[in-house]
Amino acid sequence: MNKRLDESVRTRIVHPKILYFGTPVVLLTTLNEDGTSNITPMSSAWALGNRIILGLGEGGHGLTNLRQHGECVVNMPDPSLWKKVEALAPFTGANPVPNHKKGVFRHAKDKFAESGLTAIESHRVLPTRIAECPLQIEAKVVDIRTTGEGTRFGIIEVEALMVHAYHRIVVDESHIDPVTWSPLIYNFRHYFGLGEELGKTFRAEV
Repeated sequence: MNKRLDESVRTRIVHPKILYFGTPVVLLTTLNEDGTSNITPMSSAWALGNRIILGLGEGGHGLTNLRQHGECVVNMPDPSLWKKVEALAPFTGANPVPNHKKGVFRHAKDKFAESGLTAIESHRVLPTRIAECPLQIEAKVVDIRTTGEGTRFGIIEVEALMVHAYHRIVVDESHIDPVTWSPLIYNFRHYFGLGEELGKTFRAEV
C-alpha cells in the first residue's frame, strides 16, 4: 500500500526561466585582439580530470575570443568577491553591443577597471590571471561545439595546463583543502558560499 507523501516532499511541475541550480562562478579571462584580457563572468562550468567544460552564449565576446585565440584562464572567486563579480555583470566586451544584448548590457573595454580586479601575468598562456581569485587555472581550448535552438550556446572543452592556488587553501602540491577553500556559488541568480561541511566521500584523501 502506498503511503501518502508528506507535503514537504511532494513535487509539482514547474517551468524555470533559468536552470542555474547551484554552480560555481568562474571569471574567465580570454585574449582580446589588441592583446589585452577580457573578463567573462559565467556559471556554467564543471571539471572532469584535467578537462573543464565551459558553457557560453553565442555572440558573447568571451566565446569570440576563444575561437580566435584558444587560451584562457579559469579564475575561481570565493564568496568575498561577489560584489566585484556583480560589478561585471552589466558589461560586454563586444563593441558594438550585439543586438540581443542591447538595452541590458553596455560595452566596457577595461573590465579590470570596472570591477577593481587586478591582472597578473600567466605562466603558460597569454590571457592574464585575476590576482584576487584564490584558484587560477591556465588552460587551452581542446574543442568547441555549438548547441541549442533559438538561443544558441558554445560548449567549450579546455585542458588545464597549470593551477595556481593561494597558500592558505593548499594542503600540499596535490591537494586543495576543502575546509579553507569555498567557491562562490550562483544559485538561481543569487550568490552564495558553502555552508558547514557535512561529511566526505570514501575516496577523499584529506
